[in-house]
Amino acid sequence: MRDLFTSWLDFLPIFVPATIALEVLRADPLLVFVSAGLAIIPLAGLLGRATEHLTTHVGAGIGALLNASIGNAAELIIALIALREGLHDVVKASLTGSILGNIFLVLGGSMLAGGLKYERQKFNQTAAGMGAGLLLLAAAGLIIPALFHFTAVELGVAVERELSLTTSFILFASYVASLLFTLKTNHHLFAGEAHNALDLGEQPWTRRASITVLTVVTCLVALMSEMLVGDLEPAAQQLGLTQVFIGVILVALVGNGPNIPQPDGGAGKQDAPGLGYRSWV
Repeated sequence: MRDLFTSWLDFLPIFVPATIALEVLRADPLLVFVSAGLAIIPLAGLLGRATEHLTTHVGAGIGALLNASIGNAAELIIALIALREGLHDVVKASLTGSILGNIFLVLGGSMLAGGLKYERQKFNQTAAGMGAGLLLLAAAGLIIPALFHFTAVELGVAVERELSLTTSFILFASYVASLLFTLKTNHHLFAGEAHNALDLGEQPWTRRASITVLTVVTCLVALMSEMLVGDLEPAAQQLGLTQVFIGVILVALVGNGPNIPQPDGGAGKQDAPGLGYRSWV
């Protein structure tokens, strides 16, 4: 844990108490909104970092599942709170922003950073193929209800909602099937090499420390997201921004920004340990 503060991002959590103070003092909503956004960025980074350290104790398969779920906890919490507040445009836009952010920011940044440092980069072909298939299915799940909305609106809102609900169940079932494929039926294909936090340039955290960081940071993300969404509408009015812009751009930057790897990160090996922040070798 002595390696916790190794990046300038690790010092941004100072905005957590600052945001709480601004909220208690009923400061300008724009100040609260900006402070909460700056607080979530390092917290999201700590979530992914603690998950990487926990992977050294639970193995690559479970670690990949944790990365896919907890690694996106910040975006998920913001979306859930926005949905509760009735900000449907923000939620729908955040889905698009999350996809674009993971493709261009995380995956693109991983390829660029890896290419600058390593001569060759390797990846798990099976995992990449399954991920591409799930991405295509998810894209279809977003496009089909949208096409129905614009081409068959005369059938009524009830039919559109039923289609959207059915599509969501299909996507959820596909995700569960992918978990069974990854963790049970073909777990040997996703085992990969042993994960070691030393490859990240620091001493590995203990299992208890990793779980503690995950629990505390998740609670803080939920608190900051509550304040962020609570002042979203007045802040958007002051900035002259739409809910769609905030969902596509700001939420994606807040959730995915910390996951972009640095070109000088990782161990000095001849071959890159993997293609991407969350990939297997």
